[in-house]
Amino acid sequence: MARIVVGAAVVRDGRVLAARRTRPAAAAGRWELPGGAVEPGEDEAAALARELREELDLDVVVGDRVGPEVALPGERVLRIRACRTGGEPTALEHDALRWVAPEELEGLDWLDADRAVLPDLGDLLRQPGPSSTPS
Repeated sequence: MARIVVGAAVVRDGRVLAARRTRPAAAAGRWELPGGAVEPGEDEAAALARELREELDLDVVVGDRVGPEVALPGERVLRIRACRTGGEPTALEHDALRWVAPEELEGLDWLDADRAVLPDLGDLLRQPGPSSTPS
């Protein structure tokens, strides 16, 4: 059974949060949707909320899946979930953070797995939605 890695499409004001990796060396300088591995006994939403607190000091409301499940090396799969926040992220494990508009998505050097969900991410960003502040 594949291990699940969850990534966050943190959306605010029609933009998504992108984070630039510092490690490992092969990924350093490339952009990703932040997140991490689901630990045993955790569900996807709890894992994603935990990872975003650890990586970004950010509290989020985790929503629905975005895009396809993406196969990763090492018998892992990536699942992206839409998230909302009223907070401001802090780069604790990345060297840069950026709020990216739909028309800017293709211009970043994304990790391959995240690049696979860009069309769905663009669709998500173009949808009219509620305020970004969780209730």
